[in-house]
Amino acid sequence: SRDAARLFRADPAAFHLYHRGFERQVRRWPERPVQRIVRYLRRRPASLVVADFGCGDCTLAASVKNQVHCFDLVPLCPRVTVCDMAKVPLAAESVDVAVFCLALMGTNLQEILGEANRVLKLGGTLMVAEVASRFEDTRAFLKAMMQLGFKTISKDLSSSYFYLLEFTKTGPARPGPAPGLRLRPCLYKRR
Repeated sequence: SRDAARLFRADPAAFHLYHRGFERQVRRWPERPVQRIVRYLRRRPASLVVADFGCGDCTLAASVKNQVHCFDLVPLCPRVTVCDMAKVPLAAESVDVAVFCLALMGTNLQEILGEANRVLKLGGTLMVAEVASRFEDTRAFLKAMMQLGFKTISKDLSSSYFYLLEFTKTGPARPGPAPGLRLRPCLYKRR
């Protein structure tokens, strides 16, 4: 994520181009993952504080009543705090829900998800929606998430477009590498 941050800071137009292509692809899907997360949050108290890592155009924040901290590498809307996803400007254990909606793009997944653990309250929820084809080994990924201090609450692997995973924070991340925490590069196919 540091390399991407450097690239997009040097050339914000590259981020806009990337995001437009990304949006064009997702619009063709039968369901947008952000809408699933919006429905999830609307069924919970509006008092829950949310951190949206890789928020893009802030669709989540614009769709719920919750306080949503929006983080991304380039501001596509005024609500965005520009930062590296591995170092967000939030206090430890300050949010109830952390969201990565098609946003696990960095090569430093352990740092990024470790940062989500840092800002989440104990018992807080981590929602991950990610392109289905990026998962090499879902079971190994979920096991690695346990090492990062997360317990799997639910997993929806039914879509060929994206998987939706819900975790709860059980404690701090254990030190050391988390084998299995790998995702394939995101390659978009013309359909």
